[in-house]
Amino acid sequence: MAGGFLLEIRRGTQSALLVIREADLPSSAVDVSVAADCLAVRSGGRWAAALPAGVRLDPSSCRGLRRLPGDGLHLRMRLRRPPPPPTVLVYTLRESLKPQKNYIFHCQSCGDIIVKDRKFLRVLPLPSENWSALVEEWCCHPNPFARSALHPQHDDCFLGDTFFLLNSGNESHVPESPMYCSETGHHASQSGSNLKSKENTRVICKRCKTMLGETVSSDTIKYYVTEVIVRPSEGSFSPTSRSQFVQSVFAQCLVELSSAKSTFRFTIKGDDGKIYILIWLLNSDTLLVESLGGSSSHSVFTLFGDIFMPNSGPVETWNAVKVLYQPCIKSRNKDLADAWENDIGVHPLKFPSETCMELLLILGLSTTSLPPSLRCMNSFQVAFLKM
Repeated sequence: MAGGFLLEIRRGTQSALLVIREADLPSSAVDVSVAADCLAVRSGGRWAAALPAGVRLDPSSCRGLRRLPGDGLHLRMRLRRPPPPPTVLVYTLRESLKPQKNYIFHCQSCGDIIVKDRKFLRVLPLPSENWSALVEEWCCHPNPFARSALHPQHDDCFLGDTFFLLNSGNESHVPESPMYCSETGHHASQSGSNLKSKENTRVICKRCKTMLGETVSSDTIKYYVTEVIVRPSEGSFSPTSRSQFVQSVFAQCLVELSSAKSTFRFTIKGDDGKIYILIWLLNSDTLLVESLGGSSSHSVFTLFGDIFMPNSGPVETWNAVKVLYQPCIKSRNKDLADAWENDIGVHPLKFPSETCMELLLILGLSTTSLPPSLRCMNSFQVAFLKM
């Protein structure tokens, strides 16, 4: 049976960091063998683990062997060749919907149908959240869009960074009557124009009462990508665990935006206008190989824990993004949050406040599951999000 280990592989640099869990190391001398396709540890007893197909190490490149109390055994090495690319390309919001096709929108939390058999004649991307401010800076004349709003027409779907905008006039299945809650500082229109009223109208799932989005106008609804699953009408609905779905959507959103906008720093804001998390995307080419070994203790590190890891074998492989983050709840890191908010190189992302707290919990669980020496970097906390 394989012992417990974590192998962090970077595709771009063809390098790897191996950490053998402290709980699986005896107190006496240890003999570690690294082959191209497997790992082995000997000391009295012996355990070995075969690496996934496509992962081939270069044993002659092993260096930096050290044993850290509480962590385990650390070893760095090179790869003989880069691992194969992900079998499924990174999901992008702009590719998830196509014109002239029928789609069904489900509540991600409970699976209830929100929008049924909807065909869009146009699927169009929206400008970035702060595009109106850029128009003010770049135009030598008054903003020509100041009094207009980018709202979808009868059969339109507009795509933002983190949401869908739909015209609600012809929906065959409408969520529960909106719930009103007073908010401040919210720009209801994506054109940046200010409405006289600062009230948000929260759209709530009929079945589970989860917030799905908000009404932007009398005939326009915004659905957040973290709250709905969109599938073709001819397909079947496959439920996904909430934690897996949230981290996957966030990870893919960060990768897409960093590629499209060349930005790697993000503020995660709630629908209440508050900043919940500061995120710095460190890399997006990580392949993680992990084994829990024979230990069932929650005190030893396991990267995604029981709620993240399926029960499909002794060694699991994940594509993931590595992030640095700082929580900002209860006025933590306020000065840094203010500086990032005023930095044009930082991209704001808005989600329901409850989802921001879910993401913070996921990040925290990922951090605490790492070996202590790998949990922090330059005053930021380190975490992985599975794609």
